[in-house]
Amino acid sequence: MNDRTNTLAYPDLARGGVTTPEQRNKVLRNTYWLLALSLLPTVLGAWIGVSTGITRSLGGGLGMIVFLAGAFGFMFAIEKTKNSAAGVPVLLAFTFFMGLMLSRMIAMVLGFKNGSELVMTAMGGTAGVFFVMASLASVIKRDISGMGKWLFVGALVVFVGIIVNLFVGSTVGMMVISTLLVGVFSLFMLYDLKRIIDGGETNYISATLALYLDLFNVFQGLLALLGLGGSSD
Repeated sequence: MNDRTNTLAYPDLARGGVTTPEQRNKVLRNTYWLLALSLLPTVLGAWIGVSTGITRSLGGGLGMIVFLAGAFGFMFAIEKTKNSAAGVPVLLAFTFFMGLMLSRMIAMVLGFKNGSELVMTAMGGTAGVFFVMASLASVIKRDISGMGKWLFVGALVVFVGIIVNLFVGSTVGMMVISTLLVGVFSLFMLYDLKRIIDGGETNYISATLALYLDLFNVFQGLLALLGLGGSSD
């Protein structure tokens, strides 16, 4: 995701790494602003999806195909436009799409008696994870670039697990996958934030995309875990 394989070693001065505190702070500040803005289309997409039920039929393999085709198509477009004026609009369109795709899970959870509470808890948990990881990234002085390779492997394991569980349909499998999703992408959040702070990422659109994917996956994992214990009475 977000060309993870090209960001496993940082800072990368050959790719124009940021070298001054002022530049690093500017990238971090712009990333935070754009990340906050990107959540608005996500909420809008999720609301439209829940209200209209437009994604209700996108279950199983079909849903996965649509999601992967759309997500990777948008990420490719973001990578191509990140240095142009079209970069931000393309990113916001991507976050709207992601919200739309997430609406099916949200609608299922909202079907529980305590569904609204579960969604809010997942949101609060995701915000808490972000706060903790942002705090850690600002105080950790050591180079954690070595984490990147292991996290990439972890993400691949989770992805394969999701594909397998589409056919198996195991509740225990879903619980394990969701737990791994939260763990792996919480650490990815720390890794990506540290890259920005250390000057390993010079483009705030790319930085926003990376953090957005981290947040999205942590929220999705938490919501799935909470949904497994939801009450339908």
